[in-house]
Amino acid sequence: MTYSGAVKVGGPASVHELTDLMISKVAVGGMNNNAYLLRCRATGEQLLIDAAAEPETLLALIGDDGIASVVTTHRHGDHWQALAEVVGATGARTYAGRYDAEGIPVPTDVLVEDGDTVTVGRVELTARHLAGHTPGSIALVYDDPHGAPHLFTGDCLFPGGVGNTWQDPEAFASLLHDVETKLFDRLPDETWVYPGHGHDTTLGDERPQLPEWRARGW
Repeated sequence: MTYSGAVKVGGPASVHELTDLMISKVAVGGMNNNAYLLRCRATGEQLLIDAAAEPETLLALIGDDGIASVVTTHRHGDHWQALAEVVGATGARTYAGRYDAEGIPVPTDVLVEDGDTVTVGRVELTARHLAGHTPGSIALVYDDPHGAPHLFTGDCLFPGGVGNTWQDPEAFASLLHDVETKLFDRLPDETWVYPGHGHDTTLGDERPQLPEWRARGW
């Protein structure tokens, strides 16, 4: 089945099958959060991005193989409601951005800086620090050697705009700058974007809107 990224709370996961990596997307919780399970095809090791809610749903998705690690994209509560239960059940190592870890009530084992590498089996993800939605939000880039890159943006980039900065001009300027310089300027249009809520997109679909976002200020 062709992957679309369209999921709904209570519905099945949507699976994006790449050469070296399987990406399973599921929607959980009252704020329609996306959680992503990444599985290295070579080793079977798994990593979860955002244990957002519904631990029973996430643990069923993870299955008997468990997970080696959980990455929390940022400190907002809707992205870590299930973190304690998932870590308790799996013993996974926890990762979060250095400047957001203090706002996450589950201890962070690995503090992530811009440019750091996070691995799942033989697959490497590169972290990008994007300040503005929160001080320490991180995105993860998988530069697929067999195709276009894949980008997990948390709440920093969505179809139609960057994340919420609550009408704070300084925070908006910071987030837009980081998204432009660390994502749009470095990655091609074909890059697939997996956001923290809602539908997927590509950088190519969003790139023409950057001047409009800058002009409107959100």
